[in-house]
Amino acid sequence: MNHYMLNIALPARLTEEFVLLIPRQRAFVNEKMTEGIITSYSLAKDRSRLWTTIAAESEGGVMAVVNEFPLRKFFKVEVVELLFHDHVGVILPQMSLN
Repeated sequence: MNHYMLNIALPARLTEEFVLLIPRQRAFVNEKMTEGIITSYSLAKDRSRLWTTIAAESEGGVMAVVNEFPLRKFFKVEVVELLFHDHVGVILPQMSLN
């Protein structure tokens, strides 16, 4: 499985249609994160850019996921294949046998 970084440019002006689709976008992203397809999802504080990493076999597989995003028609995306993608996962507390 390969990892890809997406650099997504969001529109400067958010329309009502865009804002109404945000809950569907978040639900879709949460579903793909649970499936291990989307491995990170970050929004710039000024809401101008979104960065996400996706695990897929090919760039075509990445674009298949991107094209399912409810907000897809509102943004431009640049896809970069990563050599590696290290990240901190969920860390469970160690069990105590006491």
